Amino acid sequence: MTRFAILASSALALLIPVQVLSQEAAPNRYTMEKTENGFVRLDTLTGEMSICTQQAGQLVCRLAADERRAFEETLSELSARVENLETRLDALAAPDTDADIPDEAELDRAIGAMEKMMRRFFGMVEELQKEFDDTPKIPPEPIPDRT
Repeated sequence: MTRFAILASSALALLIPVQVLSQEAAPNRYTMEKTENGFVRLDTLTGEMSICTQQAGQLVCRLAADERRAFEETLSELSARVENLETRLDALAAPDTDADIPDEAELDRAIGAMEKMMRRFFGMVEELQKEFDDTPKIPPEPIPDRT
């Protein structure tokens, strides 16, 4: 869940532009128009519109309703994608215990192969035994007397 919070805050940080006033800011980037309730600010570079009001002597700007809805939809899509990726990651990380147990067909094939191998092996042993039994037996030589 913490991964979700980190990814959501990262996505939020990417979607909300941070306005830093510096010497490098483009001149006349923003235009402001007075309305009944405050001001409408237009970013001429990106086309974003914000509604600004004066509160406690400061100008406070908020995203327009259309942009807010688009932002929330994008955030919802990103949240769904993150949740989907976390689910897939958890599925890959979890050991699959059922995959380790062979099914009946696999067991039957393995036992059949072992049975075939054992029959051949014992057949070879029987043939060798017959070869040794068929060879003429030479009586052992008497042990010389050393006395």
